[in-house]
Amino acid sequence: MSHPARWIAIAVAVVVVGVGVVLATQVGSDPRADTTTSQLVGDAAPELALRDLDGNPVDSTSLAGKTVIVNFWNTWCVPCREELPALQSFAARHHDDPDVAIVGIVRDDTLRTVRDHVKAEGINWTIAMDPGSRAALAFGTRGQPETFAISPDGIVAGAQIGPANEDSLEKMLAAARRQAG
Repeated sequence: MSHPARWIAIAVAVVVVGVGVVLATQVGSDPRADTTTSQLVGDAAPELALRDLDGNPVDSTSLAGKTVIVNFWNTWCVPCREELPALQSFAARHHDDPDVAIVGIVRDDTLRTVRDHVKAEGINWTIAMDPGSRAALAFGTRGQPETFAISPDGIVAGAQIGPANEDSLEKMLAAARRQAG
């Protein structure tokens, strides 16, 4: 074989062109996009079948017809603690609105710890336990905090992966209200 260096150069060039084509086809695809958005937005919300801290049912039937803000959290979660003032302010603003429900869903925590935390922090919205993480799995959560807005029709109209703030909560609520048909 004459000129082995030429064949090596051609092989390297082919590999470089191939890598270039692969990279060029990925331009505009944000590899983090799947970690910052929920695939549920625009789809029917998963069914809820949970119990609150007193053992009362918290389910899709009892929430039907309301705009629902669902927040997944834990007492030991630092970002959850950071978003708590925003949730408290949001809950206070919408406390007298009979068409809005806020449901905090806790997994990976003990009932006693959650009760103590709720009392200490003055949390006055519905808190439900998620044994076996069934709701967290159904919503496709990746951790906590994660917040979802569900329209009165049961459609997920918005999602916030990571700590919510007052502005994002209001925007999700507005989106869920607009979604209602």
